[in-house]
Amino acid sequence: MKILVGLGTCGIAAGAAATYAAVLSRTGPLDGSCRVEKTGCAGMCYREPLVEVRDDDGTRWQYGQITPARVDRLVSEHVVNGSPVTDWLVWTSGGKGQEQAFIDRQHRIVLENCGVIDPEKIEEYLEKGGYQALEKVLARKDPDGLIGQIIESGLRGRGGAGFLTGMKWRFTRLAPGKQKYVICNADEGDPGAFMDRSVLESDPHAVLEGMAIAGHAIGATKGYIYVRAEYPLAVERLTIAIAQAEARGLLGDGILGTGFEFHVSLKEGAGAFVCGEETALIASIEGRRGMPRVRPPFPAVKGLWESPTNINNVETFANVPWIVRNGAEAFSRLGTAKSKGTKVFAMAGKIRRGGLVEVPMGISIREIVHDVCGGIKENRKFKAVQMGGPSGGCIPAELEDTVIDYESINKTGAIMGSGGLVVVDETTCMVDMARFFLDFTQRESCGKCTFCRIGTRRMLEILSRITAGQGVDGDIEKLESLALLVKNNSLCGLGQTAPNPVLTTLKYFRAEYEAHISNRKCPAHQCQALLTYTINEKCNGCGVCGRACSAKAITGEKRKPHVIDHEKCIRCDECYRACRFDAITRM
Repeated sequence: MKILVGLGTCGIAAGAAATYAAVLSRTGPLDGSCRVEKTGCAGMCYREPLVEVRDDDGTRWQYGQITPARVDRLVSEHVVNGSPVTDWLVWTSGGKGQEQAFIDRQHRIVLENCGVIDPEKIEEYLEKGGYQALEKVLARKDPDGLIGQIIESGLRGRGGAGFLTGMKWRFTRLAPGKQKYVICNADEGDPGAFMDRSVLESDPHAVLEGMAIAGHAIGATKGYIYVRAEYPLAVERLTIAIAQAEARGLLGDGILGTGFEFHVSLKEGAGAFVCGEETALIASIEGRRGMPRVRPPFPAVKGLWESPTNINNVETFANVPWIVRNGAEAFSRLGTAKSKGTKVFAMAGKIRRGGLVEVPMGISIREIVHDVCGGIKENRKFKAVQMGGPSGGCIPAELEDTVIDYESINKTGAIMGSGGLVVVDETTCMVDMARFFLDFTQRESCGKCTFCRIGTRRMLEILSRITAGQGVDGDIEKLESLALLVKNNSLCGLGQTAPNPVLTTLKYFRAEYEAHISNRKCPAHQCQALLTYTINEKCNGCGVCGRACSAKAITGEKRKPHVIDHEKCIRCDECYRACRFDAITRM
């Protein structure tokens, strides 16, 4: 029997390290009949810490929210006596957990080993078929045939733009140059996104194998993983994985006894969002300031140190070994006519089941939100999804049957992006949401383009005035005009897509902008400067609201209705949160 404790960043943040220590302590006296191992993120972040008990016959029992206090019962009842603790079960291989729908509605390719193997043990990756794909392509000695297979699969880059991966490889292979490079873009900067981090922490060898296969395809001998320094666990596990692969002759010189050479190095980025753009990323690896340059020439022709360079992101590379092992047709059967395979999403926001999911292309937004992720918390009304990160856009609930593929999402005005998906409910102000994302992109602008540097600042100033109750007639028109100028005249993808949150919220939620400007009201009751607090007839004079009010704006006798002095009220929301009788009306 084996016990696995999820020790990805999400699990550790929820206290999994203490749970792991408690499991080791409790199973110590069992004379080695039960092995305790680490694993990565299973995606069910909302139920961390996760602990899995795996029987000798392969049956899996996954438990959620296992704190150290619960470990003793789990071990004594399930491990020792063979009686699963059904109250805590979230998923089982036999279909008996409380959260079966979250896992069972997914189709896992990139995440197939995440939460299943120990990411620090190459032996477990090998047991799952790891590096067989690399062995196969090296035995064939047919780089052009390999590229053809990737093209036939329909795999498109999962970093956002969705360019055909195989075509990108072909351009780099055909480009003249003795030295060529492969770069893995792991500079995941979108707020709320954690797809790359989880894969690197949970299954680093899949990414390394995908890079080595790409290196063989294009004729490269050197690869770089550009990873955010804010991901220390990912860096640690990648470092371990590279050393293990080199020790077994799976990376380095003479891989698998052939003449193929491929070395991988890590480059830790300092957290600049603009370095997700490939030319800025290249500049950073070279030791220069991360700023984009004009294209063409594209990196496939003139990239790292002026040499032909192929750049794909983490999820793209992680798909490659599966495609080589299972065939292009198996991958292309999944998805839609132009968007093949699966897509990994980091689900965040007002949903019941937040975490990491991998679903086939062609699934609808409604299916992801309601079927996979359990719908909206507190039974509130689903309002919209923000897809594609700060450079993405908002898709309203009335378009929830939109299928997830590159073309359908682009038609809404949003973009697929790398896979961040934030779900919002009726309590979210869409104007403030646009302001939040524009504030992020404005701060992250490298400043090279006048339109991006100045245009985003002017847009942010207008949005800030509107949410502060100081909007004026003509602001909406100015926003639209500025957004289009920034979109059409910026050099790189950051500036070209930065206006998307504004343009999509104006398209689908224009009435909210108008209410802020014309009526000085926030329909979602979130913009503090536009709120008015009153005490209604439900007040029983308990005095809790008065004690919570730091401005001393609430007065009244005990057991009699109180009143709020609007001149003194600073709209801090404390009275609203403190009242237990719904006696505070917030408008």
